Amino acid sequence: MSFNIVLIEPEIPTNTGNIGRLALATNSHLHLVKPFGFEIDDKRLKRAGLDYWKHISISIYENEADFFSIHKDKDFVYFSSHGEKNHWSIPYKDELFLVFGKESVGLSKQIIETNREKLYKIPLYSDHIRSLNLANAVSIVTYEGLRQLQ
Repeated sequence: MSFNIVLIEPEIPTNTGNIGRLALATNSHLHLVKPFGFEIDDKRLKRAGLDYWKHISISIYENEADFFSIHKDKDFVYFSSHGEKNHWSIPYKDELFLVFGKESVGLSKQIIETNREKLYKIPLYSDHIRSLNLANAVSIVTYEGLRQLQ
């Protein structure tokens, strides 16, 4: 049982490093879609992933078009604060693609508009916050999926 964790244009190396470590811990595959806000050999990325980075199952894509072309027949869910449904209502299944946008602006308007029926959010219970840290959001969603599939 595993998931595909997708980061579209990640900007913060420590988030990506922590998510890589999470991918390894959950037997998930990490997909990174360029452009990145850092170099892939950034020491902060490696430090956040510790010495686990060499064991992470990872694929890197030049852009969104390449990624979606390669995986066009797969099952996707998308995450955004603009989602109407909560993450615990996702029909989780093995090999599901969990797609997250970049830290500063999230997913593109095009992805949001064309995938409304597969768009989910993590509920926030305070008016003083717009979003969660990307690494935290990926952790919440991934472990909820594992819990449901147990």
